[in-house]
Amino acid sequence: MKLTIISTVVLCLAASAAQAQNPIIRDQFTADPTARVFNNKVYLYPSHDIVPPAGQRQDWFCMEDYHVFSSENLTDWADHGVIVTQNKVPWVRPDSYSMWAPDCVERNGKYYFYFPSAPKNGMGFGIGVAVADRPEGPFICEPEPIKGINGIDPCVLQASDGNAYIFWGAGRCAKLKPNMKELADDTPKEKVKWGNREFEMLGVNCLKDLPNRQAEGPFAFEANGWYYLTYPYVRENTEVLGYAMSKNPMGPYEYKGLIMSEQPNGCWTNHHSIVNYKGQWYLFYHHNYFSPRDDKRRSACIEKLYFNADGTIQEVKQTMRGVGINKATEKIEIDRYNTASSDVTTALIDTVNTFRGYQATLPKKGSWLQYNDVDFSPVGDAYLIVNAKAGGNTEFCIREKSAKGKIIARIPMNVVSQMGMFRRDQSNQWLTQTASLEYIPKGVTDLVVTCEGDADVSINWIQFKNRNSYFQPVAANAAAAQPDANGFIRRWMLLEPIDYNVRSNTILTDSYLNENLNKQYFKGQFDDKKLPRDGEKVAATGIALAGGPRDTRMQTGPAQTKEVKQTLRWHALESNTYNVKVFRFAESYGCQPYNSLFWGVTVIDCPEEMTDVRLAIGSNGASMWWLNGERVLTLDGDRRMVEDDCVSQRLTLKKGRNVLRFALVNGPGLSDLCARFIDEQGKPVTGYTLVNSVK
Repeated sequence: MKLTIISTVVLCLAASAAQAQNPIIRDQFTADPTARVFNNKVYLYPSHDIVPPAGQRQDWFCMEDYHVFSSENLTDWADHGVIVTQNKVPWVRPDSYSMWAPDCVERNGKYYFYFPSAPKNGMGFGIGVAVADRPEGPFICEPEPIKGINGIDPCVLQASDGNAYIFWGAGRCAKLKPNMKELADDTPKEKVKWGNREFEMLGVNCLKDLPNRQAEGPFAFEANGWYYLTYPYVRENTEVLGYAMSKNPMGPYEYKGLIMSEQPNGCWTNHHSIVNYKGQWYLFYHHNYFSPRDDKRRSACIEKLYFNADGTIQEVKQTMRGVGINKATEKIEIDRYNTASSDVTTALIDTVNTFRGYQATLPKKGSWLQYNDVDFSPVGDAYLIVNAKAGGNTEFCIREKSAKGKIIARIPMNVVSQMGMFRRDQSNQWLTQTASLEYIPKGVTDLVVTCEGDADVSINWIQFKNRNSYFQPVAANAAAAQPDANGFIRRWMLLEPIDYNVRSNTILTDSYLNENLNKQYFKGQFDDKKLPRDGEKVAATGIALAGGPRDTRMQTGPAQTKEVKQTLRWHALESNTYNVKVFRFAESYGCQPYNSLFWGVTVIDCPEEMTDVRLAIGSNGASMWWLNGERVLTLDGDRRMVEDDCVSQRLTLKKGRNVLRFALVNGPGLSDLCARFIDEQGKPVTGYTLVNSVK
């Protein structure tokens, strides 16, 4: 017997982004989702809709292979890759693109994957079997389809009577042999009329005398002492999910009603599976969320499912939120909300690249949406990142539990400063910005987004991010530090960045920097007698674009700017690396790292006078450096941080206190810097200490 290996084990899994919303797979279409529980995980075996290639019917279903996904929490889904593909199955007609709804079951340590496709020889569909030692493969395909079956959408029920039953097509059913690859020898036969033709079919028609107009995709399972036969059929114009119950796996079945009604947007099909995982029942189904104008490209979704006391099933309502608990530290697509005020709308961000997802728009002050089940237990010292856009200067809040709940974060949307303050994506509209937290909830809670201003705001995603390990706070009573073994200064007093719009890095010449960085942006900027202390606030004046957002690629005249008032805080920090990542400093304190002016101060305490030393600097971004009030070094232009990129003339570090300060301009880059003193031979100078600021 010739066997064909269909796939190899994928060692490096391509995990889709963590999602606890519908649809659950965000990088490809996944229709007809069959879920099974193996080894305490949920494995998902969907069909794989694709855009039809040239030569194929463009308005019809098109599937060429199968992927398998797995999850332990129904939130994080790992893609194990392709397990079966059409042109590597011996009996499948090449390039038929007809690999429709599959199933997979385990028996005696082997995994049996059942799939339909168009055979090389004959009409209609055959159902093949591929076998593996693991639920993700590799699968070895049988050379021929199951003899006697002509149909689609296989489902295998392993009943409590010890037998395995295969269902297919419009509800036909037959018992399988123990080898799981052949129909039992005693499979009944039935004469069926199709128009003027009469022919013989194997198995039992379990949907006979039940609502079954255009029925397909049967899924059978056992629970509560009953056998359930669930299936899509057309009640009016599009499919619903109905179900029937029996005490016998092969019927007769009694119709009970709907599991899910028609798709709200008129999507023609639905296809499903039902599984119990960790004590909760779930309905897996599909919807054309990512192809709203094409209902032949569909995506898998999940909802919780519940039974009544008599074993009947409660009708399931579709939601955008789906199931699962989001960790607050994950990217949360807030547009998949549970409920909202009646004026909130959702729409695709990009109607061409639909996998970019959706946006939720809060049109006016008082609009709100609620997103449930967010776990804050991983959140420590954190800040908020949001991806949003606004129709004008406005503000929105993230609150806990209700529209009047405790404010977690307040996010201003300053459209005037969009080009200067925020990082915009390629669409030139969406802004990724950070905000500090006013309050951190405990455990699992619900989030409510409220529009607090007079303009509309659209939100794509939010994420609570723990501050990284680039810096450690320095306590007021901390002991003096030393430069590291290579002489680099890691202890700094850093000021939250000042807004500073930079039209182009090409303007950062020595003369420009000398003129602009010697201006006073805050009181005490160059005061070496009274240095800042940790937590001290200053009133600063920044520079932002005036007159609304501008696309600098199109402007022909000089950019118009305006002054903006800010209240900023000093932070005493120790860098964990020799390169002081001021970009990450800004990000971690909820400040805008782009188009910013950074200021830093450190106090050098020398036991004796040190002569003929040189200040050696590297900075990503233009920077200016002062020692004891005198400018000693300027790094101009658009540059990368290189160790000892620029070296000053000979300097003297006087005995006792010395004050070293810098100003660094960052436009669109990831700014950082490194600073040390070196001697005449280029070796690091380390014979001094770094102390906290003094009054």
